[in-house]
Amino acid sequence: MSFNNRKFSMNRSSGVPRESTRLSRRFSSHEPSSNETNSKIHRQFRNAHEGHKSHAGLDPTRASTGVIWCTERAYEHGFLDEPEKWANLGQGAPEVEDDIEGSFERPKEIDVSMTGREYGPTAGIKSLRAAVANLYNAHHREGKESQYTWENVCIVPGGRAGLIRIAAVLNNAYLGFFIPDYTAYNEMLSLFKNFAAIPSPLAEDDEYSIHPDKIAEEIARGTSVILTSNPRNPTGHVVKNPELAEIQDICRDRATLVMDEFYAGYNYTSDCDGTSISAADNIDDVDEDDVLIIDGLTKRFRLPGWRIAWIIGPKEFIKAIGSCGSYLDGGANVPFQEAAIPMLEPGKVLTEMKALQRHFKDKRDYVIERLRGMGFHIKNVPDSTFYLWLDLEGLPAAISDGLNFFQACLEERVIVVPGIFFDLNPSKRRDLFDSPCHHFVRFSYGPKMETLKMGLDGIERVVTKFKGGAENPE
Repeated sequence: MSFNNRKFSMNRSSGVPRESTRLSRRFSSHEPSSNETNSKIHRQFRNAHEGHKSHAGLDPTRASTGVIWCTERAYEHGFLDEPEKWANLGQGAPEVEDDIEGSFERPKEIDVSMTGREYGPTAGIKSLRAAVANLYNAHHREGKESQYTWENVCIVPGGRAGLIRIAAVLNNAYLGFFIPDYTAYNEMLSLFKNFAAIPSPLAEDDEYSIHPDKIAEEIARGTSVILTSNPRNPTGHVVKNPELAEIQDICRDRATLVMDEFYAGYNYTSDCDGTSISAADNIDDVDEDDVLIIDGLTKRFRLPGWRIAWIIGPKEFIKAIGSCGSYLDGGANVPFQEAAIPMLEPGKVLTEMKALQRHFKDKRDYVIERLRGMGFHIKNVPDSTFYLWLDLEGLPAAISDGLNFFQACLEERVIVVPGIFFDLNPSKRRDLFDSPCHHFVRFSYGPKMETLKMGLDGIERVVTKFKGGAENPE
């Protein structure tokens, strides 16, 4: 590949971004198009990700994930003042109301015990750890000799905190991850220096699947830790058995597998029978297989505000992950941990997952029908999560990339997330505008149906306007 005409916008001596009146590129293989140079949202993105004129000691580029950046742009258009008039299809959150048929009612009040007033163990209270272990044994380890105990579980204050704890205890290693994937991985992978993050792109033609051959390639080149979401954010694809079991067989005794399973309950592959997808099904020995599973109440129990999550894995890992909470996050809220225990009764969870799957599959089908009616080409229907990885290439040129489409949607009070944020680039080795994710957005059908209808009406107005010859978004 030739390096002629590549643009560098960073002063190599001082490390300070050069000021420029044009849309300069840090490291790119082609000149920016008119859709980029004439677009306000592209300029805002570059300014935010190339570096601000910061206070001494401050690096604002590390301050937010892609979803937060999108929300901040929506604030500039009035979202903060009148959120009820907006369709937020960007936030990765499910509806939290008690309106889903067959779902149990969430607590409206929580008793705070005397124990709940005290500092809690940084690994979580024993009773909740035992309840999590019991749930996984009932749903994924029935009839197996090796069973989880409370010592195989660490309670953490949310998924991000859990991922950061895992990263903190990793040894010097090559850590393999796949793109596209969850935006917060980008910040986490750039924060720690005890491992080198190695990206591996997945193919659109292959539905962004993680195949056993792909895992074998990663291990062959020296990767000793593999991080992935499954079901996958943002593509809505799930790897299930027998492929999942084969992946775990390949990793066994060769690599630590970190499985982000927050969307495990949003599984539409088994006729909404309540089955959750988990690597826990395929573990031989819960204390010997280097598999760390992270999940919680956030997504499948629809309680993102509680910040209660868990990590399951070998006792030796869990002991270290529990201890490092003392200097990272201090542990999860004790009263909410106590309140979570009754929710994890295995029979209750199975009934809940059946209701969840039926409800969200109906929303998925509605959204896809509406979008196809507008002219969107949806080749791969998601079989899990509550996300659509929406391809924009068939739209008018002015809104055929994620940032310009996002900007146009803001004018109609709709929030989506540009696909560029899911092309994880923690070492900033390349220009993101060369990304194959640039012509996608992530669309969340997590919100209530009335919000989805409002958002789709807004998207339809955007498409109609630009098919009528509107100019580039400003």
